[in-house]
Amino acid sequence: MKFASFFMNLLAPLPSEAIYYTYRAVSLALIIAMGVAAIAAIVLVMLQPGNSRGIDALGGSSETFYGKNKGKSTEEKLKLGTLICLGVLAMFAIVFFILQISAVWGA
Repeated sequence: MKFASFFMNLLAPLPSEAIYYTYRAVSLALIIAMGVAAIAAIVLVMLQPGNSRGIDALGGSSETFYGKNKGKSTEEKLKLGTLICLGVLAMFAIVFFILQISAVWGA
């Protein structure tokens, strides 16, 4: 039992065991949340259509109703969702690394 306690203190030297378990739970929750946000961002990026229009780009197509209302399209919603997922991922990453500072936990 003393051997396990030694390694717990080596990994995260915190003042008490209760704070250590809280630290581990918060870190694990943030890692899981970052993973979910990353997977959601990947899926949203994969759902977005490509920018190239293929052979239609050679003809020089005129402005269409779809082009004028692009902000309301599914493509624009996917882009917004991607930006939100990446913003959430960045926020979780910043909070995670701030919580790695031992002074936050009273050590």
